Amino acid sequence: MPDLLVKLYELPKLAPIIEKLKAQGIEIKRPIGPEKYFVVEWVRKKFGNHWASETDMTFSNKPISSFIAIDTNKENKIIGFACYDATMRGFFGPTGVDPDYRGKGIGTALLLACLYDMFNVGYAYAVIGDAGPVDYYKKTVDAIEIENSEPGIYRHMIRNID
Repeated sequence: MPDLLVKLYELPKLAPIIEKLKAQGIEIKRPIGPEKYFVVEWVRKKFGNHWASETDMTFSNKPISSFIAIDTNKENKIIGFACYDATMRGFFGPTGVDPDYRGKGIGTALLLACLYDMFNVGYAYAVIGDAGPVDYYKKTVDAIEIENSEPGIYRHMIRNID
């Protein structure tokens, strides 16, 4: 899958999405240090070791460069996550939402929370590496494909320990 480029200075509004989710008891927040273990383990269980490793890295950044979605109706249960500056500086991802909560706009809220944060810390553009749902990113944040970006930065990634 190709890498994508996003202009951070022309993003859709985040506030209406946040308000809609909040009315359903879903909040988007930046995790804090004491939540690291819980966030990383949730990502590991739902999405595997690679994404858990990247999420772990975000807790070393200042500010922490990840956001989570929680269901406040269920004792702040983690239901989604998104990261940036996890694999490379200026990269958005990984991101994922619990399958039981998909289709509610949570992924879009997490995406935009990260992209707005990237802009606020000084980035003008973001790279979405090895973008899975390319059409979604094109539609949601007007992302454009980076020519000849496959296989990209992940081409020599270690995929097992045997």
